[in-house]
Amino acid sequence: MTEAISSSRKTTGAKPRRLSDGMFAFLLTVPGLALLLAVVVYPLITALVTAFFKQSLVTPGREFVGLQNIIDVLQGDFFRLLGQTLVFTLGTTIAPFVIGFGLALALSTRIRGTKVLRGVMLIPWLIPGVVVSFLWMWIFNANYGVMNALLEGVGLIDEPQAWLAHPATAMIAVIVAKTWQSFPWMMVMLLAGLQTVPHELHEAAEIDGAGTVRRFFSITVPQMRGIIGLVLLLEFIWNFQHFDIIYVLTGGGPAGATQTFATAVYETAFTGFDLGHAGAIGLLWMILLLGLVVVYVRFSERGEKR
Repeated sequence: MTEAISSSRKTTGAKPRRLSDGMFAFLLTVPGLALLLAVVVYPLITALVTAFFKQSLVTPGREFVGLQNIIDVLQGDFFRLLGQTLVFTLGTTIAPFVIGFGLALALSTRIRGTKVLRGVMLIPWLIPGVVVSFLWMWIFNANYGVMNALLEGVGLIDEPQAWLAHPATAMIAVIVAKTWQSFPWMMVMLLAGLQTVPHELHEAAEIDGAGTVRRFFSITVPQMRGIIGLVLLLEFIWNFQHFDIIYVLTGGGPAGATQTFATAVYETAFTGFDLGHAGAIGLLWMILLLGLVVVYVRFSERGEKR
């Protein structure tokens, strides 16, 4: 009897089996991995595989053609698309960086209303891209646009210009619209970086007779090298795959002057109904993006080691 009671106590007092840290971490990541596979990985692989087939949205079925679609794209407008995508990407990365850095420097000084100005400056970044596109479409309108009214008022132009209809000005107009939306993000990130620069360094340099410009290039820029590189790299990657503002403003026109990889894939697939060539453009585009991602990962790892 005594042995039975003692054995029952041992049984009821046994500790439950615990999950290992690795198993617990795996269970936490399972829902996210499943969603990633279902929403991102599977559609991406399916779309990339299409690059090796002759397939149309109009007719059913498909035919394996190997690398023919990729060869056709490379022999066609690929390098023109690459050049225009780089022009758009560089323009919409450098311009908002310069504006954002200037505003960050201004807002880091002891001027009145800094907190209010920070909030007001964020408004363009908070507006959806489609709304931004319609706003700038109105500004650049040839008949009643604000841009023509201002330039005619100061005497820079004699007659209204169709900014979005001329190949020479359409890309500039698109870059301006995207810059207006992007500079607040740049400003916020660079302003946060400015807060990490030790004031003691500026005070010591000022005592030694260094002026504002010299302190900026000798102290501020070197101290912010990491955040500057990260902001520029991330913005470059995002702009390299940007779609909505270009598509709404110009649709890739006029005469393909603002066509980028993003708009070319959409137009080839859903206007030309050619899924094979659209997949080939997307495959080459993704290879270029993977190169940028590798640069970003290496840059991040180097920053962590510091």
